[in-house]
This record gives sequence, C-alpha cells and structure tokens, in this order.
Amino acid sequence: MSKYDIIIIGGGAAGFFAAINAAEMEREAKILILERGKEVLTKVRISGGGRCNVTHAEFIPNYLTKNYPRGEKELRGPFHTFMTGDTIAWFEKRGIELKIEADGRMFPVSDSSETIIDCFLEESQRLGIELLKNHSVQNIEKLADSWKIFTNHGDFSAKKILIATGSNPKIWNLMEKLGHSIEPAVPSLFTFNIKDDRIKDLPGLATNAVVKITLKNTAKLISEGPLLVTHWGLSGPAILKLSAWGARQLNDVDYKFQIQVNWVPNFTSEEILEKLTALKFDHAKQQTSKYAQFELPKRLWQSLVNASGIEESAIWADLNKYQLLDLREQLVNSTFSVDGKSTFKEEFVTAGGVHLKEVNFKTFESKIAENLFFAGEVLNIDAITGGFNFQNAWTGGYISAKAMTSK
Repeated sequence: MSKYDIIIIGGGAAGFFAAINAAEMEREAKILILERGKEVLTKVRISGGGRCNVTHAEFIPNYLTKNYPRGEKELRGPFHTFMTGDTIAWFEKRGIELKIEADGRMFPVSDSSETIIDCFLEESQRLGIELLKNHSVQNIEKLADSWKIFTNHGDFSAKKILIATGSNPKIWNLMEKLGHSIEPAVPSLFTFNIKDDRIKDLPGLATNAVVKITLKNTAKLISEGPLLVTHWGLSGPAILKLSAWGARQLNDVDYKFQIQVNWVPNFTSEEILEKLTALKFDHAKQQTSKYAQFELPKRLWQSLVNASGIEESAIWADLNKYQLLDLREQLVNSTFSVDGKSTFKEEFVTAGGVHLKEVNFKTFESKIAENLFFAGEVLNIDAITGGFNFQNAWTGGYISAKAMTSK
C-alpha cells in the first residue's frame, strides 16, 4: 500500500490549487491527487464559455461574501487571509495576467481556460505531485494516526487528506459514515422555463430589468441586472442570481411559481404614466408600437404594447386611460408563470454538502475527524455566477494547504 503525507481526493480547481500550494510550502511532502474520471480540471475547461472566469474584481472581503447565498458568514475570515488580490498575485507569479471585464468578471488575458489548466499541470509536475486518474474512491477509513483510502485500483494511506470532489453524492455518503452531516443537494444556478406569447418571438433579446419572486412563508426574492430571453424562457445574470438565492425555496415548489419583471427599473411608476399620457397628446398621430420608449429594445416594446390589448396600427391618440394603465402594468409588473428549470451548464453548481458548522474555517479542517480537510463545493457553499465559486475554491485550497503543512 502506497503511503503519502497528503492525499487530495478530487482533481478539480480546489484540489490542484491545494496540492500546488502544499507542495510549495513543504517541498519534502509526498502528495497525491486521486481523480475518479479520465480527465482533470473539467469544470475549469468549460467555465466562462471556455475562457475560465478565474475570479471577480471585488477586493473588500465583507462585500465579496455578499455573493454567497450559502457560506457568507463562514467566508468572511478566510477572505481576510486569501482572496481576490491574492489570486491575481498567485497567477501573475506564474506568468499569467488576468484582465477585468466591464461586469467585474476576471479572465486570463489569453481568453483561454487552457492557460489555467496548463499552469496547474505544469506546476504539479514541477513540484513532483503525483496524479492518478480513473481512481474512484470506494471507502475512507480513519486509522490511529493516518487515513486509508480504498479505490477501484488499489489502496493508499496518508497522514492528512483533503476532500475536494465538488458535488459528489458518493463522497458525501462516505463523509456521513465518518460522522459529518450533509445538507441535501439542490440545483443552485439554473434558468427559468417559461412559455408566454410576450417572449416567444424574442430569443436573444437582452435588457436590464428587476425580477421578483414572492412565495408563501418566505422572504421576497429580488434581483436586478441583465435579463436574457431564450428559446425556453428567461436567463441571464438577473435570473441566475434569483436561482442561487432561492435554490431551496424554488426546489420546494418543484420549480413552479410566478415571477414579476420590471422592464424599466430606471423609471418610477408615476414617471411612466406621465410619459405615456404626454405621448398621447404630444405624438397623437404617431403609431404606438412603431417607436420604442423608455430605452427598451424595439421588439420588446412592440410585444408589451400588443400584450396591453393595443392594436398594432393604433396611434397614441386612440388609446384610452385603461390601455395606458395596462401598458404601464406590462412595463413595470409583467407576470410570468415558470414551469421548470434548465441547467446553466457552463456554471453548474449545487447548493448542499458538508454542514458548515462542522468545519473550522481558520484551517478548513473537519471538527469531527482530525487531519480531514475540505475545499470547494464539497462544502455547503455556493455563489452566484461571475467567478465567485472559483474564488471559494482558491481560498479553501490555499488555507487548507497551509494548515496541512504546518501541523
């Protein structure tokens, strides 16, 4: 049976980051990464459409934590130890420059996830980290002063182990056997399936909006940001934020609920009615649907006008006060029925995992079993889209590496 100082279970972002940092902190340490699949870093490869959204340009720890529906409180301390600026410096030290895009997302200047993957693989090789693919962990056993890991291709032992497998039900079951509590997994980032005449001909249309969900016995869910109309319904950052913050509540209602969309968040309800009334008199002979108002995309404006019961050929002078009120309602409070969800594949994330109260976030070590560490989404931590989930992986990977090599 092969013996190691540290075995990392999971060949993803958190696992590689922890392994590389541990190897640099303790050059004599014998480190092994066990990966159940035939490929490693698969999530890194597809992140950001193949560009790898490495992190997000938020440099204040308490503000950064606001992007984590689960883990906000627990990550405050860790982010004071290692966060965005440290991530940028870490990659720059290895010759990889990151750039900031308008929405705050950060990518390698190469715009290729292969840049990050190559960095991890080259650093692992340079530091003598062993990697075994197609090694599925079957069981984990705590011995007196070490751990024994049983795989489909042999057994291994280590003084310390790090679980960095992401959302893996099989590993969660093994953690339960070791005494840990597991929060059941539910999807966290997904889009809303909606069949509605108002948007059926608008796929590809994007605009800024406020989206709101009100469910019984729960706080109102509100999100503002870019909204994207797709062939299956609504997506975009505004929707993904709602899906993350409401992950469990929306699962509880089987993803059948209503949402309200304010298409014109930069205007008050009173301002809208005033402008609509003014248009009736100032542009009396102008066709209502011809010229979009309130900075809306033309196709969306025409759809909302039609949904208000206004004929396509109608001019402003033809509209009565009830039609103006209906149009205002469509603009500020369009109600849609959601019936199901679709996975946002590039950023597939689940809410659930090892219960956070059972982890020491100064070290990311288990409070249940000594020399057992966690990093990444194996914990009940998840974030909205935008590079935040990777930042959690980097932070957990770095702090656990430091802890594993200092005791």
